[in-house]
Amino acid sequence: MYSRAHAARPVAIFAAMALGALAAGCGSVIPGADVAPPKLYSLTPKNTFSANLPKVTWQLVVEQPEAAASLNTTRIALRQTPITLDYYARAVWTDTAPKLFQTKIIESFENSKKIISVGRDAVGLRSDYVLKTELRHLEALYFQGGMPLVYIEVNAKLVKMPERVIIANQTWARKIPAASPALDDVVLAFDDASGKILKRIVEWALAAPSHPGIAAPDDTGD
Repeated sequence: MYSRAHAARPVAIFAAMALGALAAGCGSVIPGADVAPPKLYSLTPKNTFSANLPKVTWQLVVEQPEAAASLNTTRIALRQTPITLDYYARAVWTDTAPKLFQTKIIESFENSKKIISVGRDAVGLRSDYVLKTELRHLEALYFQGGMPLVYIEVNAKLVKMPERVIIANQTWARKIPAASPALDDVVLAFDDASGKILKRIVEWALAAPSHPGIAAPDDTGD
């Protein structure tokens, strides 16, 4: 016989599953529920460079960095083991990581005041060189003990146009510990690490056409 107890059981099971899914952080939202929006974080461009930075008269297009699908997102990545990747809850970048990094590269070149024109590929700028980059790592590591360790790695290639010949190729990596486990401090470490890499990219790219094929020094200073 089909009793009320039997009829209520699927409803109770469904309710428990829905609450469990919501607690696990899936996209389900109960209408009218008080769900706090995610906190937005950004990075800052570099604005200090070496005093002997050359001034160039050529134009540069900065393409959007290539990145794995796991990094091509607004979510902020972390690793609790070397073979897993997770994301911080209720915290996101202001744009997808590749677009955000592209913007900061362009702003850093502009801040150098050493280049006549720089822009993204979408603006249709007729360029003398194209900067192609790959964002290989942008995550906080939690499996090495101590404070979270921010890890950023970027490869860059400078391509001469219209020949489309790579004249320089360089990879930079930075690992910087956060001051505390608090997410604000982790993002400050992201900003510190990205700033060091942005500086290297700008200084390397401005000098590379005069010294093609020569790698820039990869010191750990600002």
